[in-house]
Amino acid sequence: MSSESNALPSPAEATADRPWYRQVTRDQWHAFRAVFVAWIVASFDFNILAFILIDIQQSYTVDRALAGALGTVTLLMRLVGGTVSGTLSDRWGRKVPLILSLLWLSLFACLSGFSTSYTMLFALRALFGLGMGGVWAAGMPLVFEHWPTRLRGLASGMMLGGWYWGYLFAAATFEFAYPLLGEMADSPWRALLWLAAVPALFALWIRRYVTESPVWLARQRQLHEAHLAGMSPASRPSVMRIFAPDLRVTTLQTTLVIGSFMCLYYSVNFWYPTFLRDAGRPTLPYLTAFNLGAIAGTTMWGMLSEGRLGRRGAATVTVLLGIASLPMYLHATDPLVLGAGALCMGFFGMGIWGMAPAYTSERFPTEVRGVGPGFCYHAAAAFGAMMPTLLGTLQDRGFVLVDAMSIAMIASGLAAMVIWLGPETRGRELTP
Repeated sequence: MSSESNALPSPAEATADRPWYRQVTRDQWHAFRAVFVAWIVASFDFNILAFILIDIQQSYTVDRALAGALGTVTLLMRLVGGTVSGTLSDRWGRKVPLILSLLWLSLFACLSGFSTSYTMLFALRALFGLGMGGVWAAGMPLVFEHWPTRLRGLASGMMLGGWYWGYLFAAATFEFAYPLLGEMADSPWRALLWLAAVPALFALWIRRYVTESPVWLARQRQLHEAHLAGMSPASRPSVMRIFAPDLRVTTLQTTLVIGSFMCLYYSVNFWYPTFLRDAGRPTLPYLTAFNLGAIAGTTMWGMLSEGRLGRRGAATVTVLLGIASLPMYLHATDPLVLGAGALCMGFFGMGIWGMAPAYTSERFPTEVRGVGPGFCYHAAAAFGAMMPTLLGTLQDRGFVLVDAMSIAMIASGLAAMVIWLGPETRGRELTP
């Protein structure tokens, strides 16, 4: 028998032969779980508002434009939170800003339930947005700087699926807890917001079990060695670095790409529960179909973006198929067709988000991988923040909701093609 036949496989070959989930270490899984759960919490606390907009209108006697503005102000303030948290995560590490952001958003989501006026509720939802932006900016680089490059697309899709799990939990809570709370409180919508205090306890688990990003730690060692050698570069706030000449176009183009994704999402999602309630339909079956489709879609398209399609090709295919789902999603009358439309819209229309976390992290170097994606993602969210208020205003002026949602999605989907103005980022190494 030849020596080649007796040779042991290399570590890389042995790893590749194992199922993908066994190629991920314990520390990598802990980082994923921490950010995944934090993103579910952020999604639940944000999306529960969509189910109680009618109640808020009645409690404070406001029109639909002002009700939609509660979503808009949260999205706008995410930009501030993402920028601050991203800057801190580039200086202090990814872990501490993630914990602080989770505690912040849980606190102000809970306090929103104690609002005594629309103005107070508006202010508290704005403060909530700071923590929501911080979770993304600190959390996403923590995951992708831990995970293997070849599995980054899959992790990206699964991570974004956390948003839809949060939405699904919000839908189930509204369906089953809301009727019970109505018998216990004068304003049951407040109790749904109070639930946000519970997940803050998860911060204790993150503090104990999650390790700091190895890529960020390696960069800190490099900076320390350079400092000792007298070659340390001039200190510069990382938020300013993303507007330097070599990154300025990257920052602008990434913001435009994710901004189109945001407009697409809020075009068909924020007012969807109201669309169902206005039509006298139960919310849970359709929202379950939508969000299960989105969970499967983001995972599938994130994984496919690691192949020949790449990030840009996968985004393009999902946009086209999402637009094709509109007739079933909003304009059908048969319950089964509407349910199928919700499933397709989730799988295809929302599948575009599967590559977004990886794509934004791959566009920036380690020194600004917190503030770069954090700023771009939440500047995009601020841009997408127009949609809840815009669609509410159109309704106040007599526009049919489903038509407004359809036009907004088509325009947003076409705008998403700006992704082709930038490079393909699949397979990029996230080096110190």
